[in-house]
Amino acid sequence: MTEAKRPIRAATSLSKPAWASRLIESTSGIALTEFAFTAPILLSLGLMGAETANYMITHMQISQVAMQVADNASRVGEQDVLLARKIYEDDVNEAFVGAEKLGGRYGIFENGRVILSSLQQNSDNGQWIAWQRCRGALVHDSSYGVEGDGETGTGFPGMGESGREITAAAGTAVMFVEVSYTYQALTPFDYLDGEVINYTAAFNVRDSRDLSQIYDRNGTSPVADCNTYSADRPS
Repeated sequence: MTEAKRPIRAATSLSKPAWASRLIESTSGIALTEFAFTAPILLSLGLMGAETANYMITHMQISQVAMQVADNASRVGEQDVLLARKIYEDDVNEAFVGAEKLGGRYGIFENGRVILSSLQQNSDNGQWIAWQRCRGALVHDSSYGVEGDGETGTGFPGMGESGREITAAAGTAVMFVEVSYTYQALTPFDYLDGEVINYTAAFNVRDSRDLSQIYDRNGTSPVADCNTYSADRPS
């Protein structure tokens, strides 16, 4: 008897489908894939650059606030050409209003503090902080002295960095300003957020000034007391 022949099965094809081959060979999505990988890195670098730039701009602005307050305070006083100019509490408050306008974008008094001191010579020819006025919510006191320091004697060296103190000449005064500001981050990259920026500025008074005191018109002018920590105008 002859052996029955088994049916021959068709060989299974091992070749890849046509669409799979085309997908493997395609390069049209490479750019999109590369962008997906690099976009977060580029975005992060861009935001960090923007944050750093904003930090430097804020430094310049705080420096300008310090200079403006010192300059304005050196010019204020009643307009009397025959007498030494008297300076009033209102004059000091107006100098702080100028700082509020210049630094309003940054919340200069909400996030910072401005300290204005009148540096003069005492009766012993030493340096003396005759008066000091402040405004701002930041709890940051003067780094160089408080009102009354150096009232007598010659032990108080002046105001400013040690070894580089600013001093006042006889018969005049130096308006010394300190500005401290807590930096507010602009982007989610807050690695600089909370950094305290400090600047000082000093201007000699421009005209002959009555250095005996700060006067009060009618006894009703608000005083920018340095024991008060508030962004509001003194009332």
